[in-house]
Amino acid sequence: MFQDVRPSELGPTLRHDFLTLYRYYLDDERRARLDQMGPLKRFVFIPIWILRSLLLKLTPLRRLLLAVALVMGLVGQWAFRIGGERVSFDYGPLPVLILLFILMLELKDKLLAHDEIAVARQVQLALLPSADPPLPGYALWSHSRPANDVGGDLIDYIDDPSPGSLGVALGDVAGKGLGAALLMAKLQASLRATATGCPDLADLGVRLNRILFRDGLDNRFATLFYMELARDGRGTARYLNAGHNPPLLVRAIGIEMVDPGGRPLGMFADSPYAEGRLEMQPSDLLIVYSDGLVEARNADDVEFGLDRLRRMAPALRAMEADQAGRRLLAEVEQFLAGARPQDDLSLVLIRRQPERD
Repeated sequence: MFQDVRPSELGPTLRHDFLTLYRYYLDDERRARLDQMGPLKRFVFIPIWILRSLLLKLTPLRRLLLAVALVMGLVGQWAFRIGGERVSFDYGPLPVLILLFILMLELKDKLLAHDEIAVARQVQLALLPSADPPLPGYALWSHSRPANDVGGDLIDYIDDPSPGSLGVALGDVAGKGLGAALLMAKLQASLRATATGCPDLADLGVRLNRILFRDGLDNRFATLFYMELARDGRGTARYLNAGHNPPLLVRAIGIEMVDPGGRPLGMFADSPYAEGRLEMQPSDLLIVYSDGLVEARNADDVEFGLDRLRRMAPALRAMEADQAGRRLLAEVEQFLAGARPQDDLSLVLIRRQPERD
């Protein structure tokens, strides 16, 4: 039963699990208040607030059972008088049995949900590109890794959305899990239906925003970077940036940040958007990424950060697109040092091939 337990991993695993519980059960406001407290006061309030949040996330019956078990465990026995005689009842293992019963119910719910999510994962994988398409004059490479079984990041390629072009999309739905994955599928379907034949990418942004604002989920929005590359290989591209992280265009003379553009999709009903233009020179590298890259946090709660990415970028320009992508992923894994990712991570690298002599 315990053959897979490694003593050397117990300390880091416990620390990681505690940080996970801390971030999950305490919202940003409470964490900010804790940061203002002294160590002793923080030591008292953390377990109280976590327990309160835990109780509120349970169903009413399980909440009541957990409260009863905790009281039994703290009191230890029930004492009362009958006819002037003091009678006590020792709870014994009853609190533990109640906790075990609650745990079994929660585990059952988790396993049932896991089976459903496994099917959702298969569907989502089918929606992602099975391979990066060939494009004259360019090399493309993409990668997507959800933080959970399913994720809210979108990578897609669209053939000939306008004559003689290839559409490349990377989107990021706010949040993680099944809700984000469903909205990601909605965004992909809307993009594919709307992008083809759309002469102006600013109009494309307006249409997508209206669809997601009308049909989206409460407090859910999506960012999107979408570009169309001309198949003539001359380096001409047009793009739409709807609130997404500004991609990095790595040139021989330095690094340019692509314009962040308009608001995220689905946030406001009447958001304006603009079409941008890029001219990629031979050997230029465009790095498009979701915030799961720069916001990746290690066990010390330190972010990978945009500055770290910018320092790496010049060396990546000299590599092939697939080699540069794998190098970047390896750098992130080394930075995380075994810590579990907190957000979905997606990348699209577009390299204009050098001119042949």
